[in-house]
Amino acid sequence: MTDTAPTGRPDSPPADRLDPEARPFVDLLTAVFPDIGGAVTDPVEARRLLAAAPAPPGEPPVVGSVEDKTVPGPEGAPPLPVRIYRPEGDARRRPTTVFLHGGGWVLCGLDTHDRSCRTLCRESGSVVVSVDYRLAPEVRFPAPVEDAYAALLWAAAHIDELGGELAALVVAGDSAGGNLAAAAALLARDRRGPALARQVLIYPATDMAGAHASYRTNGAGYYLTDAHMRWYRDHYLGPDGDARHPLASPLHAELAGLPPAHVVTAGCDPLCDEGRAFAAALAAAGVEVTEDHHPGMFHGFLALHEYLGAAARAFAGAGDAIASTLPDRKINGDQGGIAG
Repeated sequence: MTDTAPTGRPDSPPADRLDPEARPFVDLLTAVFPDIGGAVTDPVEARRLLAAAPAPPGEPPVVGSVEDKTVPGPEGAPPLPVRIYRPEGDARRRPTTVFLHGGGWVLCGLDTHDRSCRTLCRESGSVVVSVDYRLAPEVRFPAPVEDAYAALLWAAAHIDELGGELAALVVAGDSAGGNLAAAAALLARDRRGPALARQVLIYPATDMAGAHASYRTNGAGYYLTDAHMRWYRDHYLGPDGDARHPLASPLHAELAGLPPAHVVTAGCDPLCDEGRAFAAALAAAGVEVTEDHHPGMFHGFLALHEYLGAAARAFAGAGDAIASTLPDRKINGDQGGIAG
């Protein structure tokens, strides 16, 4: 399948580039997701509607254990709730993955991403620490970034308790969580620790200041919309926020010296172009990058790994990227470049 970039109004795409297997799921998600930025403008109402949506069918993926606890937040901030997923088995050397959930910095939490974290735990063999960072607009940028960094500090300091290995500490996230993961990696570099073995960024938001073409080609009809993203950005940054700040828009940061990255992108996603641009910018800065691009998929498709073959493959690739951080493991595929 080739990656095309048709032109046209976002409310009238010239052709449906979505994989036919994915179209029923996009339509279902669009029907049940709150009309944020349209009929729904209040974040509290949006959260209520999202919480009332039907739960996914079936039992969640099985892992070794799940533990809820709180860990210290940034100085002067409240403690952070986290959920820790441990794999089955008794291996003593595992990667540790600090995971930041998506939801536009405004929505979602530990429960909405429970199945995804369980799957990531199973696919990677890592301990996954899912972080319930503070949401906007109750707190705005950069508070969630500092929460993400505080969780990294805690994980590094408690790596033995978690059953991990310090040399295999990973930060990961999807969508807004991918943005926070990239920003936390920047802080870890600039604040001289903790050392990260990899960043795993799943359809990340990387440029709040840009006007990328994928917002026009994918801005409607593929679940995540341009209107959603405007609403998210407005609540996260606030009226006086700097959209070009490198911690808000990592594409505008100095990227040299960051840990290796694995970037997942979807061709029918408004965030597609900025995700791919970030992967290319990392590579240009000398950072090892693998990119897993899915031309016929949409924003959020990994949540459907039980139904979509592409999502299952993407999760397997992300899991392998994390597993490869152990000293005696290597990632499948090419290193040091972008594999589309």
